[in-house]
This record gives sequence, structure tokens and C-alpha cells, in this order.
Amino acid sequence: MQILPPLFQLGARSRRGRSLWRARGCLAYSPAVASLLLSRAGRSVVASKMDLDIQCEELNESRWKELLPSLNQYKTIRFDDCSLQNSHCQDLAAVLSSSQALTELKLNNNELGDAGLEKLCKGLLDPSCKLQKLWLQNCNLTKASCGNLRSVLSAKSSLIDLRLGDNRLGTSGVKILCQGLLDPNCQLQKLQLEYCELAPANAEALSSALRTKTSLTELNLSNNKLGDAAVKQLCQGLLDANCKLESLQLENCRITVASCGDLGTILSTKPSLKELCIGENKIGDAGVALLCQSVLDPNCKIEKLWLWECDLSAAGCKDLANVISTKESLREMSLIGNDLKDEGMEHLCQGLKDPKAALQSLWLRECGLTTACCKSVASVLSKNGALKELHIGGNNLQDEGVSQLCDGLMDPNCTLQSLWLGNSELTPACCDKLATVIAAKQCLKEVDVSNNSLEDEGVRKLCEAVRSPNCHLQHLILYDIYWNSEIEDELKALEESKPGFKAIY
Repeated sequence: MQILPPLFQLGARSRRGRSLWRARGCLAYSPAVASLLLSRAGRSVVASKMDLDIQCEELNESRWKELLPSLNQYKTIRFDDCSLQNSHCQDLAAVLSSSQALTELKLNNNELGDAGLEKLCKGLLDPSCKLQKLWLQNCNLTKASCGNLRSVLSAKSSLIDLRLGDNRLGTSGVKILCQGLLDPNCQLQKLQLEYCELAPANAEALSSALRTKTSLTELNLSNNKLGDAAVKQLCQGLLDANCKLESLQLENCRITVASCGDLGTILSTKPSLKELCIGENKIGDAGVALLCQSVLDPNCKIEKLWLWECDLSAAGCKDLANVISTKESLREMSLIGNDLKDEGMEHLCQGLKDPKAALQSLWLRECGLTTACCKSVASVLSKNGALKELHIGGNNLQDEGVSQLCDGLMDPNCTLQSLWLGNSELTPACCDKLATVIAAKQCLKEVDVSNNSLEDEGVRKLCEAVRSPNCHLQHLILYDIYWNSEIEDELKALEESKPGFKAIY
């Protein structure tokens, strides 16, 4: 038993981590964080001939000296959460200036500071450097770093992915950064400025970049105090024929229903836009109605729509259900943290049961659902062969509700691969049915039952199901479940006997 997953500890380190915790449900993260989860430990080290991936290891002087001679050989280097500081950046700059092999450098969650970044940039500006991806999230950077980053953007056409989230760059710093972005030599494709203390004054320069920078396909401005007026300016840039943006993230940007008309215009006129993430903005049902109207336009090719904590109710689900039933491009939708209740779920189920529904991933954590909606969800599972991932934990489903879900899961038409039932008020009473599903459904790869009172009895039943030759489960997630040492031994033995299976606890 483990009281807190290592992911939570990491999430608490940065504002971005806390945002992910809310947005995606406590155990669903970016690939960077997921690798920590699957290691079941705070430390993660992966090395191959071309890649060096070290996370959550304090690289002391002796360990650093051990690694340094080999760094030139790698194509990708990752030192996330490794207690790197200004003093390490001189060595990394030497690697950047001497290695033509290195294309990815990820240094998230290290106290590099502006002085360390200045040293890195000297290496980046060397003609020999061919770096394509640079991740510097939560590295204690300020506006003082933006002049050096501007120079890199202007000079280094190989750089296509820059992530600077969780650094206090501020309004003036981002304005300087945008000067580099607007340089004709800059070929950046992905820019992440989440939690960088942007303000409405940054919208004009960013809008200019959207108009002129045809290479830019992903822009993340989440968790900045932009507001509706700034979003309107951004949308003017997005409407330009030169703009080829595919992914726009504006979560927690103080957007209201007033922005939804402009965002809707983008959806209905820019078929290049595939992802729109506007969670944690209080747009309400009226805002969602405007967005859904635009999503239904034939020009809209949206694939991912994230609307978590948007102050939606059952009324908004009518419009969403219509989109689900008719928009065949839509693959992923997050509605986490909206008070949809069972009435709203019933509307969504009507849309999901439509033969044209193509949604593959649906996130419904903490939506006020109860046992009463589970029969309808089970009906969806038995009819909808497109749905692959269902996050429905954090709701009061109880044993009866999950037993009903299992009836749907057992239908031959069901091809679900990932089922998340954490914190659903479950007991050992539902584990017989869950075990039957795990043992019989070869398509099922991932089950989360964290934070439920399954006890030894329930966990043992699930373990027996995993032993079945027909079981192809890869991950059984069991955080915050109390058991005795015998169960832990059983889980370890199960991992040894089933190659490809991992119990995460």
C-alpha cells in the first residue's frame, strides 16, 4: 500500500502539476509524468543507445561526472527534477555546441535560473547545434532570459518545440520572446507558455505571430490572466489564411461566454484546428451552446474538446449529445468537474448510442453521477464499439452501479480498453463482476480502482482474474487501498508470472 502516488508529490511542485491534477483526474498526466507513475517510484532512469532519460534523481557531483563523458552520444537527453543548477549549464552548453546528434533536451523542474539559461543559449547558438526540442518548464526563469531566447528563436531554424511553462516571464518578457518568434528564420511549431504570467497586453504580438508564422501548429497559453478581450485579438490572428494552428489551449484564462462566439467562428472556419482546450473557464451552458453550434459546421474538423470545470449542467449536455452523435471527427472529450448529474449523463448516452458516434475517449470524473445513470452507460458500452477509454471515477456509482457497467462491458460489441473507477464508493461486493470482465475481455488493457474500500478480499479476486490466460490487462491501478503484506507479495508474484502486466500502487 502507498498513501500518495509519486505523481501527486510531483504535481505539488509546480502550478502546472496542480492544474493537471484537477484537469485530468488524479492519475492521468502528460507522458513525462506518466513514466513516473508506471515506475512506482520517485526515481526513473532509462538509458538506451540513443536516449538518456533520468527523472527525479539528484545528480550529485560524482554522478554528474560519471554521466558527462557519454552525453555527446545521445539523440535525446532528459534530466527532469534532477536538482540541476546554473553550474551544470556550462557542461550542457558544451554538449550542445559539440554534439550534432542531440535533437531533444528536456530540463523541466530544475533551478537553472537566468544565469544558467544564458549559458545554455551560448551552446544553442553554436552552428553545430541541431536541437529541435527544448523543454524548460519550471526552471526559475524570468523576463531576463527572454532576450537570449529571442536570439535562439531568430537564429536556430532547427528548433521546432519550445516549452517554457511555469516560469515568471511576465508581459514584457513574452513581448521580447515574440520578437524572436516573428523572425522569418524562426520555424517553431510548438510553443508552450502556460503559467508564464501573460496579460492582455501580450495578445497583439501573439496574434501577429499567428498571422505570419505558418509553421506554428500548437499554442498553449493556459493559466494566464488573458480575459475575453485578449481572446478576441487572438482569434483575429487565428482567422488569417496564413494561420495553420492545429491545437489551442486556453485553460483557466478568465474566458466567459463572451468569448465563445469568437471561438465558435474559429471552429467553423478553420478546418486545421483539431484540438481546443478551454477547461476551467466559466463559459456555462450558454457558452457551450455557441461552441456546439459551430462544431456542427461541416468545415469544423475538431478531434479533441476539453471542457472540464466550465460550469456546465444537464442543460449543456443536450447540445454536447447532439455533437457526439453527429461529429464523426470528434475523438476525445473531457467534462471533468461539471455538475452534470444523472440527467446530463442520460443526454450524453443518447448521443453515444447513435451509430455515427465516433468518440473514443470520455472523461467524466466528479460530475455528480450516481448508480441511477449506470444502466444507461452500460447500454452505451454494449452498443458503441468506438469508445476505448472511459473515466467515470469520482462519482457515487457504488457496487450496484459498477455491476451494471460490467454487464455492458461483457457485451461482445464492447471494445473498451481503459476503465477508470477510482473513488467510486466500491467494496469487495462488486469485485466478482469486475473480475469476470478482467478475465474475459481481452481488449481491456487498463483498470483503475484506486481509493475504494476493496480490502484484501476484493484485491485478491482481481488478482485471480489477471491470472486467467485470456486476460491481457497491462495496468491495474490500486492507489490508496489498504491490504496486508500477503496481498503485496501476491501482486509482486503476479507481475513476475505475467510479462507485460504491472500493478501500480
